[in-house]
Amino acid sequence: MADILDSVSSVNLGEIHQTLYQCIYKRRPFQPRLTPTSPWNFPHPIVAHAVEGPEAVKRGLPAPGDHTSHLPKVSPPQQGTSRSARANQGSDPLIKDPLPCLRPSLRILNTLVNFLNCGEGKSINPFSQDRYPHVKRGDYTSLDADHLNFFRGLLGEGRVLTKPEDCEAYNVDWIKNVRGYSRCVLKPKTTEEVSGILAFCNERRIAVCPQGGNTGLVGGSVPVFDEVVLSTALMNEIISTNDTSGVLVCQAGCILESLDSHLANHGLMMPLDLGAKGSCHIGGNVSTNAGGLRLLRYGNLQGSVLGLEAVKANGEILDCLSTLKKDNTGYHLKHLFIGSEGTLGIVTKVAIQCPPKPKAVNLAFLGERKYIILTFTSNCVDSFETVLKIVRKAKRELSEILSSCEMMDELTMDVVVSHLKLKSPLPQHPFYMIIETHGSNENHDEEKMNTFLQNIMDEKLVLNGTATSEVSKMKNIWDIRERITEALDRDGYVFKYDISLPIQNFYSLVPAMQERLGTSAKRICGYGHLGDGNLHLNIIVGEFTQDILNKIEPFVYQFTSQLKGSISAEHGIGFRKPKYMHYSKSETSIRLMKELKVLMDPRGILNPYKVLPENK
Repeated sequence: MADILDSVSSVNLGEIHQTLYQCIYKRRPFQPRLTPTSPWNFPHPIVAHAVEGPEAVKRGLPAPGDHTSHLPKVSPPQQGTSRSARANQGSDPLIKDPLPCLRPSLRILNTLVNFLNCGEGKSINPFSQDRYPHVKRGDYTSLDADHLNFFRGLLGEGRVLTKPEDCEAYNVDWIKNVRGYSRCVLKPKTTEEVSGILAFCNERRIAVCPQGGNTGLVGGSVPVFDEVVLSTALMNEIISTNDTSGVLVCQAGCILESLDSHLANHGLMMPLDLGAKGSCHIGGNVSTNAGGLRLLRYGNLQGSVLGLEAVKANGEILDCLSTLKKDNTGYHLKHLFIGSEGTLGIVTKVAIQCPPKPKAVNLAFLGERKYIILTFTSNCVDSFETVLKIVRKAKRELSEILSSCEMMDELTMDVVVSHLKLKSPLPQHPFYMIIETHGSNENHDEEKMNTFLQNIMDEKLVLNGTATSEVSKMKNIWDIRERITEALDRDGYVFKYDISLPIQNFYSLVPAMQERLGTSAKRICGYGHLGDGNLHLNIIVGEFTQDILNKIEPFVYQFTSQLKGSISAEHGIGFRKPKYMHYSKSETSIRLMKELKVLMDPRGILNPYKVLPENK
């Protein structure tokens, strides 16, 4: 880091911006003030002549020493003119890229600007096209001034973002694994506006990336290249709440936690609960068929969605917004959009069946009895068998009130305590479990929980534990579980895997990966929704390298497939997993998915590069 700081010590942001102006508008060669040995060394002059001679002439590149003949004849921006006015003049770099031959050098310069803006200690995220060079941009239309003028006319100036600093947050996923370079973010408020956007983009074959709260972990909600981002952030209206039927109807941009708070006033609750509930959107939850912490009690989200409204790629509005529990009139078209991650249409409204808010909640936090060192595979299996015994007893003895059964290993707890300074309620154990109940009778539920805890203690399945029904204490325990992802992100670069496994094999992948990677990884840990077989495998390293990735993938998916598991339990396929789809789906299933995609989105504008594997 010191070397990098030394190399840029004589450069400030003002000079960089001025240099860009001189290069682009004044057509002067770039004169960087960097040392020859600097790791940030720029080509000098700015056009690096990797291709010269006849080949250069054929490709239209300038001759060596000629720094101006290849540049477009553009005028400097006039003082006081708006961005849209400059766009019409053809001089706005956001609208038209006037210097295609300068892109490599400008990309390096952009990296330097980002570094100076971020400060020491924050890594720069490479573009997806650089980290994943096998993915190529599709034959989509690039935005021009006329396109932006249409969007501004439809939405208004304030709901069309084009400044790089405004667009950047929409271009990077939450774990900073996938990064696009979209130059336009659209923020509609109504279904009709979404329809207008898609009809326009479909006619001109402009790629669109739908985005909700951008809390996904597989890169499904951010652009890969320069797709237009369609954000549902302003589609946040709660349309109706029926206290009798328990049906909520709302727009897709409503935040999950806000919906839950609203429902609490009606004696109801949302049927799903996620660690990202403070920022994720219900439309994104539906589009990924999110699972969460209480699927064990309230079921998969697709079972709670009674109806929805969606907009097809051509702008046609599909009204399937039924609020009925029973409706067997033909095909259940809503399921086309649940879990398809915005590739078949954009969900704009949902109708959800919401359960009554429980009157009694009890929580137990358990430490498994036998302390072992996690790197020894045989001991891990023996010890985890005790965890499975507790799960079986919980399902049988707590049965109808069991709402959640979560597990985390010792290394997971260690990273939470170390980086977030949260205090564990228990001393060190190889495994920890959270068992929660939801019910309507406080005395009945508390008695069942106490009996269950006494039984597992008598059988010496656990060495230590704590139980509570106090809201503040339960929140402290859930904070440990819900903030694991945040803690891991502070520990290094994280390779995250969300898989389903038969419950008897729930933890087997963790020691297998520890044995495979050895000291190549800083930390390999596992946690997740034990009650429904959903493991979150996390591999932490100092920094991303292709060698480490090659050791992990496709091994992690092959291992999962051999155990008849799923490569995605609740996070979806997104951008990261399409090429591994065959480990969970047959060729016939994948072919049918592709046929549906062609039928619903023949021009392929909706969330391209996601979910479906490329044709070979």
